Amino acid sequence: MSAKSIFLNIITAASVLLCSCKSEVTYQVSESNLRRVTEEVSSDDFMGRKPFTYGEELTVSYLERELISIGFQPAFGDSYYQDVPMVEVTSSVKGDIIVAGKALKWPDNIALNSPLTKEIVSLKNVPMVFCGFGIVAPEYGWDDFKGVDVTDKIVVVLINDPGLYTEERDLFKGREMTYYGRWTYKYEQAAAMGAAGVIIIHNTTGAGYGFNVPRNSAVSSKLFIDNEGIEKNCSVTGWISEESAESILNERGLSIESLTKMALQREFIPFELDITLSVDVKNRVERNSSRNVAGILRGTKRPDEAIIVTAHWDHFGIGEAVRGDSIYNGAVDNGTTIAWALEIGRVLSTIYPKPERSVILLFPTAEEQGLTGSSYYVENPAVPMEKTIACLNNDMMVPRGAMKDVTIIGYGYSELDKLYEKAALKQERYLLPDPNSHTGLFFRSDHFPFFRAGVPSIWAMGCFHSKEHGEEWAKQSWDKFIKEVYHTPFDNYNHYWDWSGVVNDTRLAIDVILELSKAKTGRPAIY
Repeated sequence: MSAKSIFLNIITAASVLLCSCKSEVTYQVSESNLRRVTEEVSSDDFMGRKPFTYGEELTVSYLERELISIGFQPAFGDSYYQDVPMVEVTSSVKGDIIVAGKALKWPDNIALNSPLTKEIVSLKNVPMVFCGFGIVAPEYGWDDFKGVDVTDKIVVVLINDPGLYTEERDLFKGREMTYYGRWTYKYEQAAAMGAAGVIIIHNTTGAGYGFNVPRNSAVSSKLFIDNEGIEKNCSVTGWISEESAESILNERGLSIESLTKMALQREFIPFELDITLSVDVKNRVERNSSRNVAGILRGTKRPDEAIIVTAHWDHFGIGEAVRGDSIYNGAVDNGTTIAWALEIGRVLSTIYPKPERSVILLFPTAEEQGLTGSSYYVENPAVPMEKTIACLNNDMMVPRGAMKDVTIIGYGYSELDKLYEKAALKQERYLLPDPNSHTGLFFRSDHFPFFRAGVPSIWAMGCFHSKEHGEEWAKQSWDKFIKEVYHTPFDNYNHYWDWSGVVNDTRLAIDVILELSKAKTGRPAIY
C-alpha cells in the first residue's frame, strides 16, 4: 500500500471517529448532587414536606433556588410556582364504628374518612351491600352493580380486579392490575352510583401494602382540588381489615373466600349483607392553596413542544409517632427522585448541543393525596397537553447499588419501552416488566394523569436484579422497604447508601430525553 493510500485511510478513519464523537453527547452525572439534594430535602428541617405547612414553604423555596442554579427558567410565565387551590379535610371518628352490632376500633380495625366539607357526617344503621369488585366495565362485559340500587347505602367491595384472583389473561389483564382495580376507581364508581359510602376489604397481595398504610392514612388529612367535585364524593370512604371483615362475615355463614368466589362469576348479582353500619365523623376543613413547582429549559428548535420530567415534592409531614419518631421525612419517597430530576436538569442545561425540544422539570404537590397536584397541572399546563411529547416520572428510588434490570412500570403502554430498551443496552441492562404489576403502581404516581390525557408516560428504574447481590436479594430488599419503611417515619436518609444504580438510572433518563428531543416524529405511540 502506498504512503498516499495509508494517509487517506488515516484521514478517513479520523473523520469517522470525529463524526461519531460529535453525534454522541458526553456528560457526567454527579453522585454528590444526588446525595446532597436527598439529604437536604429529607432532613428534619423540612418537617416532612407536607402541603399547607411551613415545610411546604421551605420545600418550594428550595426547589426554586435549585432550578435557578441549574439554569431552568420559570415555567409559569414569570413564576416557578403554580397555585393549586385545595381543601384540606381532617377526619376523626367519635367513639367506635358499629358494624353488625360489633364495635370496631378506628382506625386500627376499620380506616374510614369523610371526603366531604361538612363538619359533621353521621350515618346511623345504614345497610351494607356487597358489590363484588365494585366495577362497571362494558369492554370486559362486567357489571358489579347490576340489578341493585345502592343509593344511600354502604357499598362493600374487594380490592384489585378479578384477573388477580384467577390469573386468567383473558379476564381483565390477568394478574396485572387495571385501573378498575385501584381504590380511587372504586371510590369514584360508588359515588357515581349514589352510595352513601364505600368500604374496601383489605388484603396485602391485592393492595400491594399492609393494612398499616390505609390505617395511617386515615389519621392524616386529605387534600382535594377545591371545586364542586368534592361534594359528589361518598359520605364515607375507607378500608376494613381482613381480620375484622372475616369475623363479621363468619357470624353470618360467609367468608371473604366465599364472597370472592361469588364475585368472580360474570353472572354475579350484588346483594345486601344483612349488616348495617353506624359512624359519627367530625371533619376539620381548611381551604388554602398549595403549589406545584416547575422550571423549563427552552428547546433550541421546537421550544413550543416539551418533554416533562416529574417528581413529587410532598410527603406526610409531622404525624402520628411510631417508636418515638413523628417526622415522616420521605427520603426515598420522594427525596431521591427530587434529586434525580434536578440532576437530569443540571446535565441537560450544560451539555452541547442542548435539547431541541423544551424540557420541563415538574415537582407536583399532594401526590400522596391521590395525584392532586399533577392532575391540576394536566388541566392547567405550562405547555399544552397536545404539545407535551412524553412524561418521564420516577418515585421511590432506593439506592441499593447497580442493577442489571430496568423495571418498567407501565410496560406495554407506549413506544417509550423501545427508547428505554435502546438506552438500557448501552449500560448492558435489560427491560423487566413490573413483576408486581398486580399492585397497580402505574396508577399510583404522577405520570398517570398525563397518560389519561393522552401523553405517553412511564416510570422506569432498576429494582429487581442487583449486579452484585442477584435477584433474590434485590426482591427481598425491595419488599423489606415496602413492608417496614414505606410511608413510615423511618424513611430517612442513609449515609451508607450505594448510589451507583441511581446514577445509572439518571443516565438512562437523560439518554431517552435526548432521543425524544431530536425525534422528528414527535410523540411515541400509545398502545
